[in-house]
Amino acid sequence: MEVKEITEKLEQGLRDLFNSEKYKTYLTTMSKFHNYSFNNTLLIAMQRPDASLVAGYGAWQKNFERHVKKGAKGIKIISPVKVKVEVDDDKTDKDGAKKTIEVTKFKVSTVFDVSDTEGKELPKIGVDMLSGQVEKFNQLTKAVADISKVPIEYRDIEGGAKGFYSQKNNKIVVQKDMTQAQTLKTLIHELAHSILHGNLEKGDESEAHKKDRRTKEVEAESVAYAVCQHFGVDTSDYSFGYIAGWSSGKEMEELKSSMQTIRRTANEIIHGIEAEIRIEENAKEFETTNDEVAFKIGKEYLAVQKTDGGFDYTIYDESKRVKDGGVIDRPNASIAIVVADIVVSELMDTSAGVKKIDFDSLQEDAHYAAAYDMENAIADKKPSVLDQLKEKFTGKNHREKKLDDVSL
Repeated sequence: MEVKEITEKLEQGLRDLFNSEKYKTYLTTMSKFHNYSFNNTLLIAMQRPDASLVAGYGAWQKNFERHVKKGAKGIKIISPVKVKVEVDDDKTDKDGAKKTIEVTKFKVSTVFDVSDTEGKELPKIGVDMLSGQVEKFNQLTKAVADISKVPIEYRDIEGGAKGFYSQKNNKIVVQKDMTQAQTLKTLIHELAHSILHGNLEKGDESEAHKKDRRTKEVEAESVAYAVCQHFGVDTSDYSFGYIAGWSSGKEMEELKSSMQTIRRTANEIIHGIEAEIRIEENAKEFETTNDEVAFKIGKEYLAVQKTDGGFDYTIYDESKRVKDGGVIDRPNASIAIVVADIVVSELMDTSAGVKKIDFDSLQEDAHYAAAYDMENAIADKKPSVLDQLKEKFTGKNHREKKLDDVSL
């Protein structure tokens, strides 16, 4: 299924959800949560990147019939408070008291994430955890790790979050021991965050830098949904509710405004995963213990050798003349994986078969081919005897030219 078709299915699923009674009940509860300022949102994200629903100690009890767990660590934010202060002048009111005015000051307050509370269940518009096994789960998760530009860590996460991408540490953390479907979905969700909302240079005024939390979450989950659907993993029971929960309304402004970004990123991840899977599968053909290897692949030849910083490679055509080459900066990868990577990225045709050949023999043949071409190039540039004679004996003074001036 194409990504465009998948995202259209996502939009329709969300429209159906927005028109449901379940969503109306959910909205009633969510309306009781405070909308925090941009600065406080940043403070919350810095202290608890996995935070989702946040409220003060009293608000949890009064509005949601939940209480904060003993020992829970709060999140510090800045709260405005109205105070009365005396005006510093000689004026008084009609009762003779000093005149006062009301001003806004700020204080540090503590709020708590829903994961730090317990009590009455909050209404939900999706499942808490995806269920089911995933075909080729290990292959898919390994491929995601291979294409990720940031490290991935599996561990227990305090507070019940399933995963998060830390901008501060520039790494992805995923809750360990979840179901295969949930693990894969969460992994791709956080990968999307790292690609779309990763560390940005200070002063960056790009659109990615300006996006609010709602848009970022809608983008990441939509990408995860599309990628998982492509690989046969249906996450709609979880993703639809998640995206709806982060959307600002039925108009789905965040989703619609980001659709091009979502489709592009989903395609990028899908192609990356598929390439890594092909590399992994092809690597079996290239297994070797040597630091220098050569193969005949279809009509072409490939030579790869390990260096201190990675690998150098050269591709030769069927006459063993240099066609292309480069450097692979993967010093910790096996030479088999690197060869497979080159074969996939350079679109080398393996359909006609792959044959391992002697590295030194290929280098020697390529050297002779290059030397032969060089000799021919020099010969082509050297003027013939006839050309020299024509040059010497043409022009108005040709009778004055001497034959012995010509070098034979």
